[in-house]
Amino acid sequence: MGPLIPQEIIDPGWSNVIALLIGLGFGFVLESAGFSSSRKLAGIFYLYDFTVLRVFMTAVVTAMVGLMYFNYLGWIDYSLIYTNPLYIRSAIVGGVIMGFGFILGGYCPGTSVCAVGIGKIDAMVFTGGMFLGILAFSEAYPLLEHLYNQEPLGPVKIYDSLGMSPGLFAFLLIALSVAAFFVGSYILGKVKKVEY
Repeated sequence: MGPLIPQEIIDPGWSNVIALLIGLGFGFVLESAGFSSSRKLAGIFYLYDFTVLRVFMTAVVTAMVGLMYFNYLGWIDYSLIYTNPLYIRSAIVGGVIMGFGFILGGYCPGTSVCAVGIGKIDAMVFTGGMFLGILAFSEAYPLLEHLYNQEPLGPVKIYDSLGMSPGLFAFLLIALSVAAFFVGSYILGKVKKVEY
C-alpha cells in the first residue's frame, strides 16, 4: 500500500493519522447506510433487501473504472499493483465458512466491528466468535497448512483467465451490475409489493 499523503508536502508519520480518520469516516458511512443491522445485511440471502448488493457492486465498478482511467492517464501502472495469489481450494473452503458465518450471524467481519461500535450485543458475540475462530485457525495452522497453500495459481486476474481484455471485462461487469440492480428491484417489488 502506498502513502496516503504526498511525502513532499507532509511528514510520512501523518499517514497513520490520515488512515485513522479514513477508517472512522468509513465506519460512519457503514453505519449511515444501515450496515450495522444484521437484518439488513442478511436481507440479500432472504431476498427482502438488496442494499448490500447495490453498495458493493457500486464500489467494485467505481474502483474498477477509476483504476482503468488512472492507468489510461498514466497516473498508475497496473504492473505495480499487487494481486493476491489465488489458492482455489482454500478460497472455496474459506468462502463456505465465511458465508455460513454471514448467514448465521448476519454480519461480515467489517460490519460486525461497526455494529460493536454502536453497542449491539449480537455483534459483540459475533465479533468474539470471529476472534475465537482466528485463534483456533492460528493454533491449528500446522494441521491446515497443506490445505491453505494447496494448488497456488499465482496472481490470477479474472479477465486474463477468461481470455478477454480488461475493457471488455469492465463493460460486461458494468452490464451485469445494472442487470442485477433491475432484477433486485423486480424481486423486491414482488416481495414487498412496493416500488423500489
